[in-house]
Amino acid sequence: MWLTTGDQAKLLSHEADVSFANDASTLPLIDVADTGGYQEIVGFGAAITDASAILINGLAPERRELLLRELFDPDSGIGLSFTRLTIGASDFSPRHYTFDDMPPGQRDPTLARFTIEPDRANRLPVVQRAIAINPALTVMASPWSAPAWMKTSDKLIKGSLRPDAYGAFAEYLARYVDAYTAEGVPIFALTIQNEPHFEPDNYPGMRVEPPARARFIGEYLGPRLARVGSRTRIFDWDHNWDEPQSPLAVLRDSVARRYVSGVAWHCYGGEVSAQSTVHDSFPSVDTYFTECSGGEWAPKFSDNLVWNARTLIIGTTRNWARGVLLWNLALDENHGPHLGGCGNCRGVVTIDSKTGAVTRNVEYYVLAHASRFVKPGARRIASSSVVDGLDNVAFRNPDGSTVLIVVNAAGEDRRFAVPSLGRALDFALPAGAVATLRWRD
Repeated sequence: MWLTTGDQAKLLSHEADVSFANDASTLPLIDVADTGGYQEIVGFGAAITDASAILINGLAPERRELLLRELFDPDSGIGLSFTRLTIGASDFSPRHYTFDDMPPGQRDPTLARFTIEPDRANRLPVVQRAIAINPALTVMASPWSAPAWMKTSDKLIKGSLRPDAYGAFAEYLARYVDAYTAEGVPIFALTIQNEPHFEPDNYPGMRVEPPARARFIGEYLGPRLARVGSRTRIFDWDHNWDEPQSPLAVLRDSVARRYVSGVAWHCYGGEVSAQSTVHDSFPSVDTYFTECSGGEWAPKFSDNLVWNARTLIIGTTRNWARGVLLWNLALDENHGPHLGGCGNCRGVVTIDSKTGAVTRNVEYYVLAHASRFVKPGARRIASSSVVDGLDNVAFRNPDGSTVLIVVNAAGEDRRFAVPSLGRALDFALPAGAVATLRWRD
């Protein structure tokens, strides 16, 4: 059993083993299924943004290797097994760019200028080393904007995709997949636009409404990837829980639907139950949770511990998420580097830009309570949803072990029991704490 408490006295602390007793417990029971299962888990992790890659790659070699092993090693570290890359710049980039930039007013319809050279200094080395440490690492990618010459604004900031650029943008994304694959980084999935209903005014963005997304996926990107037998999947949406009608509109397009294998979600609006709303209408379409950031707007460790564990680990997976991603894997002491956008976001870890010292933030411990114990290929299994104020979720790993994650959001300690094969274990979980229990039948 591993425990993290709101007062930080215990931080992913390996506690004494708890035994299954022969006598039946009279405590509130969290029943965990012995057989069956729901969605298969891809993994848990965070995005390797430009900011994250610059900070990690800038560490002294020995310190960089130690940190990457701590983050990605499935045996000695916390085993992050899912990550997200930005295709070009996001707000967490020191400059705004794409992989085919042209002078204002000029275009490159054949993509003669396409290159992933901007990623070679920092992002590619970090991702390549992470994969070497954890070959099970799954990589997805999202653009914040098409190249400016493809857009109505002729700028990376604001605007929408020009109708005459649909083919070029599909080719741009496909070439990105090919280029990264050639570097030993297979791209598991693409979204066609980060937050397509938001046009930020100081960093790259692009509005793409449902009819445009459906047409682009169904007539351009989907056929382009299929034509070469690409295994890269297409996820729609990549935006908040408050507009489930938007991905539903794309999925109701029969042509686009053939190519959409998943719907991606962010946390910044609405409720996590929206994931099930869409899943229930299209149960063959996978669900992924792809972005949420902590920040100085919520500085209290104890509050963040409970909310993140209840919502982003338990809530997303109970609502069908196969993968769970937070936003920046690493930021510096000034919440950057960034250009526009969020000025007070928090990384999973903070890397001091002067000393290289690493601080593990609350998001690190929340992720670790799942990523270290729930292995790729695990299945979520049934468990009692909320028992005496205890939120929980359970998984069965490929090796047959069972993992139960429990959060006590109550203001007082809660004692509970978990029955298994006629026996039961009982445990008192402190108020505001998170526990991961792992056992074999």
